Formats: sequence, C-alpha cells, structure tokens
Amino acid sequence: MTTTVKTSPDFASRLVNRVLAVPPLFQLAKFQARNMMIKRAEKMGVPWREEVQRLQQHDWEAERAKVENPNLTYPDYYCKSFHAYEDGNLNWNAALEVEFAAYAVHATIWKEAGKAGDAQLRQSYHEIIRQLPIKPQRILDIGCSVGMSTFALQEIYSQAEITGLDLSPYFLAVANYNSKQRESKIKWRHALAEATGLPNHSFDLVSAFLIFHELPQSAAKAIFEEARRLLRPGGYLTIMDMNPQAEAYRKMPPYILTLLKSTEPYLDEYFTLDIQTALVEAGFESPTITANSPRHRTVIAQVKS
Repeated sequence: MTTTVKTSPDFASRLVNRVLAVPPLFQLAKFQARNMMIKRAEKMGVPWREEVQRLQQHDWEAERAKVENPNLTYPDYYCKSFHAYEDGNLNWNAALEVEFAAYAVHATIWKEAGKAGDAQLRQSYHEIIRQLPIKPQRILDIGCSVGMSTFALQEIYSQAEITGLDLSPYFLAVANYNSKQRESKIKWRHALAEATGLPNHSFDLVSAFLIFHELPQSAAKAIFEEARRLLRPGGYLTIMDMNPQAEAYRKMPPYILTLLKSTEPYLDEYFTLDIQTALVEAGFESPTITANSPRHRTVIAQVKS
C-alpha cells in the first residue's frame, strides 16, 4: 500500500497547536478530554470511577517493587503530560484507569460497538497478523501497558513464550498482578523499548499495539532499530496504531482535534513520520500497510534477508 506522507502538520493542526500553547486553554482541553472519556465509559455501563476506587484499595506499591528496575533512567520525552495526567504514565491513576479509557476511546470506532469496540479493534489486528507465514515461538510485546495487548496475544499464540515490556513500572505492576490472577506465564520487563537489554535475535515476532503515536520520531526510529536487533532471521515487526491517512482524522472537527492533541503531545510527529522509509532504513523489507479499522492501520515489516 502506497501512501502520501505529510512532512508537516496541516492548517487545522497548526491552529490547534496555537490554542494549546496557551496554558489555561491547554489545561481546560485536558480536563474536558478526560471528563468526556469518563462520561462515555459510564454511559455504556463501564463503572470507571467506582472500579478505580475499588482498585485503589490494593497495595500497589508492593506490586511495583516486584517489577521495577530502580536503575532505569526515564528519557525526557516520557516525562511529559500524557492522556491528561501531568506525570504521564508514571502514576497509579494512569495505570488503574487505562483499561476503562481503552473501552471509552474505542467505543466509537464502529457504530454502536460500545464496550466491545476495544476487543473488536484487537481482533481486527490479530486477523491480519495470524496470516503471517510463521508460527512464532518467542514474542515480545513492546509498550505492553497493563497487559491487555499481551494477554490478547497469548490467546492466539498459546504455545509461545511471551514477554511484555513497558517503561512504566505502574503499568507493569498492574500487568503482573493481572497475570497472577490468570495464572499466566507471561514475563514482564521494565525497560526502554529502544534499549531493552535483551539478547540479539531472540524473538520471532515483535508486536507494538498503539504506542508509536505516543513517541517522537527519534524514539520511534530507535525502536525500529532495536526491534531489528531482537528479531531472528525471517522475523516480523507488527504495528497496530492510528492511521494518519484515515478519513476520520482528515474530517475531525477542530474541537475534537483540540481535545485529542491535548492528551497526545507527539501526534504531529507521528502523523508526519514516513514509517515505510524509516523501517527500511532500520533493516526491514518494505512494509505492508493495511487498514484494520476506520481509524487504524496494521504495519507488517519482515527482517531483511
């Protein structure tokens, strides 16, 4: 699939950037975006605030100690405000709310999908990657968050040894806790996706579900290179993320775009990334790109032979 790559934000995006450059307006947009998600979730029967209050009763600090690498240094790009949280992914609120947020955000992808929209999105991705001509035995899920994407991979590759990697020890604490409840054998690793510390050529499949729109281009390209190092000959990197060419984004009302960008600081960089060229430069064959929802795409890149 050939696409035209924009090298700079369009007029609407530049206008929104000017609005968000005004601190009070930026704070208001974040507040509105968060409230909109909570109300949407609770309207479709997801008890966001009630469930978070229940989860907060658990001793999560003890869970974090089980997974955290205390020697890890967080890159500057990761310490920005994300998803309406001032300290991004480095807090308990983000970790305890992310699953409910996913239900709310993905409820509108397909008409009347509701809470099932999240599962439908993951299924649309898996239907594509299951067509790969390999049966992966070792899988790395980068940017695994609280494990939703990792558990979903385990369901379709039950025979595989799977590792979930994330930069947030808060997310990993929840993932590890959920893993114990499921009696899952998934391994969890607290590390940078661009510097995992894992051995060369140790995976058949590296999967990235909804992480690249949260990264500056420099980090994205570094992760492509790291994935290339980690993959065995013939291995695949598969990416599911927002589709910059989707009509839904081209026609997005300015108000909604403002709310979206208030929670996604690197959206312009993602939308202007030439992902095909970047992957080839990192050592992959020219990737295939397939739309898997009205707003998302699946990118598949095989290691060059």
